[in-house]
Parts: sequence; structure tokens; C-alpha cells
Amino acid sequence: MGSHDKQDTASTDFDPSLPTPATRAGRDGLDALLARPERAVIALDFDGTLAPIVPDPDRARAHPGAVPALAVLAPKVAAVVVVTGRPAGVAVRHGGFAGVPGLEHLVVLGHYGAERWDAATGNVTAPAPHPGVAAVRAELPGFLDRIGAWHGTWIEEKGRSLAVHTRRAEDPQAAFDGLRGPLADLAARHGLIVEPGRMVLELRPPGMDKGVALAEYVRDLGAASVLYAGDDLGDLPAFAAVEKLRSDGVPGVLVCSGSTEVTELSERADLVVNGPAGVVELLRTLADRLG
Repeated sequence: MGSHDKQDTASTDFDPSLPTPATRAGRDGLDALLARPERAVIALDFDGTLAPIVPDPDRARAHPGAVPALAVLAPKVAAVVVVTGRPAGVAVRHGGFAGVPGLEHLVVLGHYGAERWDAATGNVTAPAPHPGVAAVRAELPGFLDRIGAWHGTWIEEKGRSLAVHTRRAEDPQAAFDGLRGPLADLAARHGLIVEPGRMVLELRPPGMDKGVALAEYVRDLGAASVLYAGDDLGDLPAFAAVEKLRSDGVPGVLVCSGSTEVTELSERADLVVNGPAGVVELLRTLADRLG
């Protein structure tokens, strides 16, 4: 990324407790957010960003400090939006976002933006499911068995998509690498795509990703700045969307919820924090800085 100036030492007059982005673009984005918070969007991935990664996704829960920090920060900015590959309703339940004072206007964009949950109504809106998902759902268990990949892998049912996890395999990375091609072929036969993640391959409909969802949300809101925090390969389109918004004159900050598993994200980030605990600390510090 040409605008990434890791060696740029130009100073910015931030609060000492607020971490300084490593790039000029990131510092400009944080400057804009602090100058006009009422027109800033805070956008966040869920798993690995607000919630620690755990072996069983059904047991993932938001970091204990996440909701309190968001509840203090949200009234001071234009919007807080959670952008996740999970179904919106699952993210709401696992995050504990419903009915929280201060989060009355929170939005969760689930299934990469195909679903939307609004705290104001408590409703989820979504288009009809893609027919290819039902076809893959029926075929996937036998498919994994036939190619000898059943042992150590397991299928996560996500409603509008399906995910194959390899974290429990004897060699998770080898299982992940070996499944990428066969699952891509299976997905393509049914009009789906494969979204790789941290030891997980998700088969889902094309046409929507976190970048598309985030860009549409920011533009619809008429935001003057955006901060996006993520941790996984599925967050790369959102990073690209922020970079495009910056080139179009909307300053932005890219935050990586630090992971040694996904260096592609940390290399493009303006700011790297120490996982969900670091994200929570950043949110708290921003809220404090905004008074």
C-alpha cells in the first residue's frame, strides 16, 4: 500500500493515552474522528475483535469490557456498527447488545452485510436465502467423508452459509490448505464462494462482503470519518473499503486486533492492538478522549 509510511515520524497532538497510528493516513483519520466525532462511524468485526477466538464458535462471547465501552462511546459518535460473518441475531446474542442503554442506535450487519439488525427496533431484515446454501448443506457431510477430510474437521451451520473448521484437526493448517481447493470447487458448482478465515473455510453466496457492507453504510450515513477494527482475512475487504474511502476524501483509521495468524491484516493496519482486550482499551480511551 503506497500510502503506508511506517517510517513517517511527523507528530500529531494526540492525548498521550491514545495510541498514535503508524501511518500519516491513520493519523489524519484519527484527527478527523476526534475533531468531528458526531460524524464518525466506529465499525468493528465480532469474532477475534470484540470476542476472543475460542475452539467452539457457539461459546464465543464479547469481551466483558466490550459492551460497557461501546455504551459510553456510542452516544458520542454518529454510529457504531458491528460487521460480521455471523448471522446478525447470533452476534447480537453472543455480544449481549440488545437492550443496553447507550446502544439504542447500534446496528449489526450480519452475514457480511446480507442481514441487518437495528437496536432501535430489535428486528433483523434480510433477503431470501441463496438456494445454493441448501444444496451444499445436503452434500457437505458426504463430500468431506469421501475426500477423507471428516476426521478433525466439523461443520458450523450459519443459516445463510456453512463453515468448515479445521482448528481441531491434528494438523489444522494442513487440513485447511488441503480443503481450500475441493471446497472451492464444491462451492462453485452451487453458485457460492469460499471465504477463508482463521482455520475456517466458509461457503457463502457471492456479491456481498464486509467492504461492500461498510462502504454502503458509511456513504448512506454521510459520515466524515470511519474507524474499522478487524482481525481476519474476511476483514481485508473492509480494510480496502476504508482505503478507497480515504482516497475519496473520507479519512479513516485501520485497526488490527493483533493476530500472528493473519499477518496480512497487521501489515496493512494503521494501528495494531493486543486482541479484543486491546480493542476494548482503545474504545475506552476514545470515549474518555471525547469527554
